[in-house]
Amino acid sequence: MPRAGLTPAAVTEAAAALADEVGFSQLSMGLLAERLAVRTPSLYKHVGGHADLVHRIAVLAATELGDALRDATQGRAGTEALVAAARAMRAYVRAHPGRYAAGNTVRPTGPDDALAPAIDRMLGSFSAVLHGYGLDAAQEVHALRTLRSMLHGFAVLEVEGGFRLDTDVDDSFAWMVDLVDQGLRATRTR
Repeated sequence: MPRAGLTPAAVTEAAAALADEVGFSQLSMGLLAERLAVRTPSLYKHVGGHADLVHRIAVLAATELGDALRDATQGRAGTEALVAAARAMRAYVRAHPGRYAAGNTVRPTGPDDALAPAIDRMLGSFSAVLHGYGLDAAQEVHALRTLRSMLHGFAVLEVEGGFRLDTDVDDSFAWMVDLVDQGLRATRTR
């Protein structure tokens, strides 16, 4: 019989928090069971194993990031929306490095997978930001990939301690966002 109060959602949330704390690569069913004060086999009543757990964390992370981006950019356009989205993504990755990492290891398994709409919502927020730049439709995918790559790379390098020069990281972040903004404005078609 499953432990009272323990549900798939509660196990997923606990695993996501643990991944943020110890790092995604250190997340294991055994460590999670210890954190939840249950025996490891008890977790299998709520999740199908480590791969299922990681998938559930990925859905959670994509949903949370999509919500953060939507909330940050709502009512904004152009440069203001870009800056808000960039800050929201950076803040999310800094606050939730483990679950963000988990979200980058899993792909949707099919059209009924809950991960697909979560990713679509996140990408939709980025697309809305880019829409304000009036890009040619053929450039939108390239712009989306560039924006995500730059923000992802910066945020991951930051949380992993990859910036070792003594120049202020916030200044570098602002410089990068300004560079992206200038590039997007330069490719505007309207």
